[in-house]
Amino acid sequence: MELRDAVIAITGAGQGLGRAMALELGGHGARLALIDLNEDKLQETLNLLKEQGAEGHYYLANVSQEAEVESTFDQIVEDFGQLDGLVNNAGITRDGLLVKAKNGQVEKKMSLSHWQQVIDVNLTGVFLCGREAAAKMAAAGKGGVIINISSISRAGNMGQTNYSAAKSGVVAMAVAWAKELARYGIRTGAVAPGFIETDMTAAMPDEVLDKICAGIPLRHMGQPTHIAQSVRFIIENDYFTGRVIECDGGLRI
Repeated sequence: MELRDAVIAITGAGQGLGRAMALELGGHGARLALIDLNEDKLQETLNLLKEQGAEGHYYLANVSQEAEVESTFDQIVEDFGQLDGLVNNAGITRDGLLVKAKNGQVEKKMSLSHWQQVIDVNLTGVFLCGREAAAKMAAAGKGGVIINISSISRAGNMGQTNYSAAKSGVVAMAVAWAKELARYGIRTGAVAPGFIETDMTAAMPDEVLDKICAGIPLRHMGQPTHIAQSVRFIIENDYFTGRVIECDGGLRI
């Protein structure tokens, strides 16, 4: 797909990876539909886009709420006249062990609410946004691209039962969608980041970060731009569909 003048929606676009994706794609001529819950952060991203001469609009929406997702994608098509791509990036964490026990006594269990919150945003939100984007693209008859942001944790990470399940699920959905949506000219894909320098990792203690980096073959964490470049590759490569790019510095070799 040619990025110039293409309309790409990005969820979780207010900061971090989502903002980096918006700036990367906007820098190559795409028009951006920015979706998030934080209006201040969305405005910051939009201002940065405008500084580099890119076009964009932002939309406040909770991706786990069906009615909000439907109305948001209706509005995007009304505002831009088309929808060519979607990056399902919005996500949250609610980390904790499945069960914590000591001396035969269970002290704590992962709560159902922490399980459900992550599943609602990271899995159901991807389903809802992907469904609405696919419907708009299929109706327009011009094809498109849908990309789900997964994680290295999709293989199963200690303390992240909920997050790992969701991030594995979004890859499976990308594969299923590739098979279902090819008839409409819609391609799909996923990107699984490793440890990336974001606000979340910046809050970790230095000793934890040092230990993480020591286990990465390239010996350092990635930058948000590395993930944004992976997203751009999928959008621009017209023979890429139903696969996942693992951008993790070799951590899963």
